[in-house]
This record gives sequence, structure tokens and C-alpha cells, in this order.
Amino acid sequence: MSLFKNRTVIGVLCILLSLAICFGVAPLFNKSVSQKTEIVRVTREIRAGDMITADMVAVVEVGGYNLPDGVIRQLDTVLGKYAAADLAVGDYILAPKLSDTPAAENAYLYSLDGTRQAISVTIKSFANGLSGKLQSGDIVKVIAADYKKQGVTVIPPELQYVEVISVTASSGYDANTGEKNEDDERELPSTVTLLVTIEQSKVLAELEADGKLHLSLVYRGQPENAALFIGAQDAVIAELYPPEPEEDEDSADNPGVPSDESVGTEGSGQQTPPESEGE
Repeated sequence: MSLFKNRTVIGVLCILLSLAICFGVAPLFNKSVSQKTEIVRVTREIRAGDMITADMVAVVEVGGYNLPDGVIRQLDTVLGKYAAADLAVGDYILAPKLSDTPAAENAYLYSLDGTRQAISVTIKSFANGLSGKLQSGDIVKVIAADYKKQGVTVIPPELQYVEVISVTASSGYDANTGEKNEDDERELPSTVTLLVTIEQSKVLAELEADGKLHLSLVYRGQPENAALFIGAQDAVIAELYPPEPEEDEDSADNPGVPSDESVGTEGSGQQTPPESEGE
């Protein structure tokens, strides 16, 4: 213990320790800090639910020290994926912020195949849209007041059961997700997006133009039960709009050539007499 009471010895030890730090530890630390690595960085603002494309991100070289766990380093990992949260320009992309599928309310927008369409209708007043209580997946009836200027309120047969895709506020954000605006207040719905057939979309467009459209909730629950309502509506649509009969193949292939019956003996100056009623 007397050795460490000697100021000269303590001074020498301090000098040796500082030399070890300067020439040993410090270079290793600087090397780890200066080591570069490539990561994927956001180059354009991405909103939650957007599909990430090549013009939204870029691979950049940054210092590898103290990078968060799960940071994405390869571009192929993010392209074609969907943002699970809003991403600002310059953000690193972490694995938890990516999704293989779009948000539930946008899923149909990425899988429409032509048999059904997405169409939005305006909620003219708070009451018209079930006081902001509608959610994605709900089954609703569309009620038309003063339908076709006839002074009666009806539920068009084409719109007995319609599925809600999303409810959107005037800002463009989905109002049924609990998102808040700058004033920390829940945004009120402005439009409702519905999944419909072409026949239904035409009726909805007319009602939107008239501005007298109300929505009433029919069912909220399991998707398989909701599908039963949509199936019943499809059956009504099929009755209202039966498929057009197929044209004769020969006539379709040769539209300018009349059939044998219409030709008769035309051209020879003779006409085929009509059959008698007794025959």
C-alpha cells in the first residue's frame, strides 16, 4: 500500500494508462465509429398503407456505429412492401415498420379484379353516416330520400346490402382508425368508400348527385357472415340484370352476312311464301 502512496509511482501509472487509452482503446473506438455500412433510407414521404416503390427509397452509406437493431440494409427487402407507419424523408426503415399486406381498409384497393369496384359517397351530415360509427367490413343499407324526385323514400334493390371498405375524413386520413388531427381531436368522417358492382356504382352515382343518401348499419361481425349478406345481394343483382343472350356464333363471326332464312331466294326474283297458319 505504501507503493501507491508514492506520488511518482502514481504519476507514472497515470501516464501509462493514458498512453494505453490513446494508442490502444481510442483507435479501436475510432475504427468502429468510422466503419461504413449501407442502409435503406427514405427519400420521399411515405404514409402508412402506401406500397413502397423504388422512387421512395435509396441505399446510402452511413457510419455503422450505434445503428438501431433491425434496420433494413437491402433495397429488395422493402420494395413491394407496405408501410405500417408514416415515414419521413431521411428516416431509416426498420423491419417492424414494414408489412407484406396493405392495411385492412386498403386491401380491396390492391386486389380489385374488375368484378367489383370501389366508390366513395359523401356524408352530407353527421347523421347520414351513422354518426361516425361505421367501420371497415360493415354491411350497410343505402337509403334514398325523395328517390328520383318522386317524393318517396326507398332502399334501391341494388343497395340492400353493401360492404364498407373505409371511412375517410376530409384530410384524407381514415376516420375509423382513431387517428387524431393537430388539435388532438378525432376527425369526423367525410366520405364512405363502398365495395360495389358496376350496377350498384351507377345507382350510387345518381344518389350522390341528388345529395339525399343515408346509410344504416345492417351487420358487423365475422367476415364469413358478412359474405352471406353480399351473396344475397348478388342474387338480387343477377335477377335485376340478367346476362344478355349470346349472339349466334356465325352471325358474330360474319356480322355483314345475313342468315339463310333472311336470304331465302332473294336475288332470283322469287320470295319465300309465309307458312299458313294451319301448317
